[in-house]
Amino acid sequence: MSDAFIVETEAERATLTLNRPEKHNALEVADLEALDAALLDLAKQPNLRLLVLRAVGKSFCAGVDLGDVAGHDWRDNPLERVSDRLEAFPCPTLCVLQGGVYGGGTDIALACDFRLGAEGIRCFIPPAKLGIQYHAHGLRRAVARLGLGPAKRLFLATETFDANEMLRCHFLDWLVPATELSARAEALAGTLSGLAPLALRGMKQSLNEIANGRLDERAARDRAAASFKTLDFQEGRRAMAEKRPPLFTGQ
Repeated sequence: MSDAFIVETEAERATLTLNRPEKHNALEVADLEALDAALLDLAKQPNLRLLVLRAVGKSFCAGVDLGDVAGHDWRDNPLERVSDRLEAFPCPTLCVLQGGVYGGGTDIALACDFRLGAEGIRCFIPPAKLGIQYHAHGLRRAVARLGLGPAKRLFLATETFDANEMLRCHFLDWLVPATELSARAEALAGTLSGLAPLALRGMKQSLNEIANGRLDERAARDRAAASFKTLDFQEGRRAMAEKRPPLFTGQ
């Protein structure tokens, strides 16, 4: 396990906290390998309903530590594997962002399903200033999330986006005052954790497949049809009739 992050699990929610504030949560290759393994282990937990990704300190993440870049063969890219693992994570993921989101930190954030940011946040992606090319999956993800124009502004023009621009181009789903970040994150986490987990997992898979042009329509139809036979569907109907919040069990 790396000391660059902490994993905590409580009930059906896991929280992964980047914990190297003195380096703006920059990640070394070994940290990324450990992070990939931690995400793989979390993905195997069948009762997990939500993964929250956050950080301590003034920045969310400064990407890959530049002191660790030169000696690695980047045809095997651990940052790409971590981000792909996050994108394919079976249950919803919420990324809570503050301060700076730089370089590979932007890809980690964009790989999550939802991004909540604090006012004053900003992001930039510097590979073009360093003479290196960003990994292909991260470029694809940025185009899918932000559109080709904003992606080119970030990667080719090395433009810095402030909080309002991050919200406008859909890098952020929500933007709140810094003093309200924790409370809003908890409220969003509570909402997501309280929804029907099997339905969320199935729809997330279908939405990701649609976004990536790889929809297995028959499998998606089968998942949708199976949802009507679950105990969660019965509970949802009862709760609606009784005008109370549902208590889903993931069955």
